[in-house]
Amino acid sequence: MLNASFAILGSAVLLGAVLAVLHLRAEGAAMPAWPLGGLHGLLALAGLGCLLVGLGGPPRGLSTGTEAFGKISAGLLAIAALMGGGILIMRLRKRRFPGVLIGVHATLAVSGFVVLAAYILVG
Repeated sequence: MLNASFAILGSAVLLGAVLAVLHLRAEGAAMPAWPLGGLHGLLALAGLGCLLVGLGGPPRGLSTGTEAFGKISAGLLAIAALMGGGILIMRLRKRRFPGVLIGVHATLAVSGFVVLAAYILVG
């Protein structure tokens, strides 16, 4: 289940990068199409759900000191999901959101993804 989570979240990260580039390049123009953002959000939530289910399995990373990485990753991704919900609310109100909000959301999400990668590959 952890490998599925990693693959799904990797897809969400790539799609999020595309969305960030589209948003930052569209200075004064229309925002990126909502289906891309919706797919990004659904993939991210599905990956977070798979991660939470996978964390219920047998413990891993005890010998390498990475046993807490799964919980850290889930926490970072959950905070990023909450920020993504804020971005969605601003989008539904047809307000353009600041680039710094996207940057903080992306930083949290990518950090969670990297910690998950370390948890899977090292643990």
